[in-house]
Amino acid sequence: MSTLVRVCSVDDVPPESAIPVEVPRNGSRLELAIVHSNGVFYAIYDECSHAQIPLSEGDVGEGEIECYLHGSRFDLRTGEPIGLPATEPVPIYRCLVEGNDVLVDVSAPLDPTAAPTYAQEF
Repeated sequence: MSTLVRVCSVDDVPPESAIPVEVPRNGSRLELAIVHSNGVFYAIYDECSHAQIPLSEGDVGEGEIECYLHGSRFDLRTGEPIGLPATEPVPIYRCLVEGNDVLVDVSAPLDPTAAPTYAQEF
């Protein structure tokens, strides 16, 4: 069952950047980075799997996000690490754009090996 939550406006996330958002989920708060890269919006867990640093503070470009502390890079489509020192993936969430709203399905992280339903072009 999908649980779509409005997390921000498309205007809040300039191209090739990320912002942190907190969304309610199951009585707690889920910390996500909403990322706008190559005209697509993504939702990725806002913590590097290597050093527990907010990914939303890192550099964005060409469908990747880089942790500012040690340089670990992650594929925004899958959450998989594509640059050391990280070796573990970061959870990703389905992200949709409706009008001027960015929505995220917070019911569960996506399976990165499944058919791509991770983002919608804007």
